[in-house]
Amino acid sequence: MSDHLTHAQALLPAFRNRAATWDRERRYAHDNVAALAEAGLMGMTIPRDWGGPGLPLSQVVPIVEAVSGACTLTGRILVEGNMGALSAVMAFGTDAQKALAAELVLAGDKPAICITEPGAGSDATAMTTTATRVPGGWRLDGVKHWITGGGVSKLHLIFARTPDGIRGFLALPGAGLRVARLERTMGLCGMPEAELHLENLFVPDDMVIPDAGFGELIDAYNTQRVGAATIALGVAAEAARLAAARLKDRHQFGRPLAEFQGLQWMLADMDTEIHAARLLIGEATRTERFPDRVKAARAKLMTSEMAVRVVDRALQIFGAEGYGSKTPLERMYRDVRMFTIGGGTAQVLRNQIAAAALDMKLPQTRDGWPAAWQGAIAAE
Repeated sequence: MSDHLTHAQALLPAFRNRAATWDRERRYAHDNVAALAEAGLMGMTIPRDWGGPGLPLSQVVPIVEAVSGACTLTGRILVEGNMGALSAVMAFGTDAQKALAAELVLAGDKPAICITEPGAGSDATAMTTTATRVPGGWRLDGVKHWITGGGVSKLHLIFARTPDGIRGFLALPGAGLRVARLERTMGLCGMPEAELHLENLFVPDDMVIPDAGFGELIDAYNTQRVGAATIALGVAAEAARLAAARLKDRHQFGRPLAEFQGLQWMLADMDTEIHAARLLIGEATRTERFPDRVKAARAKLMTSEMAVRVVDRALQIFGAEGYGSKTPLERMYRDVRMFTIGGGTAQVLRNQIAAAALDMKLPQTRDGWPAAWQGAIAAE
């Protein structure tokens, strides 16, 4: 067992105890973040040259799984303090940009990745946020929506359209970057989901990600998808653990629930699906750089949908008590529902997987079909 996993496990009881508080009060888990940073769990993927331990994803995901089982919100913060926008900056940023990102994340910052817009969700290339050349840098104008951590995050990786294509820009809170409103969400209630207005936001040249276009930056986002899958896995594993304990402790009709074959089969299905998801995530993390896009899509698709089923079954095993707030399952159910949507919907991930199987390009329009298909269509 790694030292980092040992440190994480020592924090789990406190995280479990506070999870309901963040949810009920819709409050960011600042206390948990401070504990993560102190234990060296923020920025675990940052290379040693920049002050981190340089852990591979394969060593980070078991830590994310453990933390997410105790507190989904804290697991999500942990992912974004090790993957996503951070991965992009550490791969493609200048030395100064890497140093800035490392300093902020190691101190507890959760970088925000700003892609989604009111009119550009799954179709990210439809974004309308513009970057206009001005003396010394760029002026950004537009609206970003569903930005996780908006109003809390310090480092922002903003995607904007330039005359030469979509590029990545780094910005800190200040003039021109405004939180217009926060969404009231079903789950993960302590994590702000913000609409950000970029109004004449000046980004100097030294805060532009160099030599990396949209494709390269999105490849780095595959780490985020694997991270999201791992959070869902952690929640599912915790739900299954609670369900197993319930089956052994609860008696009905003069015997423990664990003796009812129908309930045993529910638990067996949960256990099997959890282990299958863990294998898919493990396959996606066996990489020297970023996870393969299709492997990351498979892992997130299967795990996110599995987690919803597993938590639902666990809640069913608890009956009315699971439906109430006495157990964490009703909160976990609300939390885990997000993972089939955020970071690539289940439907978009299926499109990606099918495109790879069919040797098609995305988006899956006729323009993206192979030439042989185009010819067949023309002949009809």
